Amino acid sequence: MPVLDAGSVRLRPHRENDLQDFFALYSDPQVMRYWSFPAWTHVDQARERFTGALAGHDPSRLLCWAMADADSDRLIGGVTLFAINVEQGRAEIGYALHSSQWGRGHARGALGKVLEHAFGPLGLRRVEADIDPRNAASCRLVERLGFAREGLLRERWCVGGDLQDSAMYGLLARDWLAAPR
Repeated sequence: MPVLDAGSVRLRPHRENDLQDFFALYSDPQVMRYWSFPAWTHVDQARERFTGALAGHDPSRLLCWAMADADSDRLIGGVTLFAINVEQGRAEIGYALHSSQWGRGHARGALGKVLEHAFGPLGLRRVEADIDPRNAASCRLVERLGFAREGLLRERWCVGGDLQDSAMYGLLARDWLAAPR
């Protein structure tokens, strides 16, 4: 599992002592507002998913990074490449950042490093993102990184009784590599 330096944050494997910060991330109602499951209310809800994050290092299927503050090394978010299909050269990307850290450029830097890894060492051709279209900040983020909105899946998720659409975004390696940075 490569450690990726994104300036203000470092992408590293999850550690056993990240559990409380992992729970804090996914129990934050602001973070989870547009997610595909509701905010957790008890740390036991985090344990199974956290165990998966600890083991999430199979570059042929899944890569889970903890997004850690560069100074304190404390988990403040996460980035995952999942549904990796090496034969088809594609994967999906997901990310979350604690709301106390929004607006500082952490997500943009972290996603940029993961995309460099996806289109470089992993040799992927395409990365996709599924975003609730009401999440304007997340839509702007991926668009600034070069993703194109390719479609809308209506009522794709039902979270806490709320029907949510999915804006589907895609980024091709050739577009990423040709873009000025």
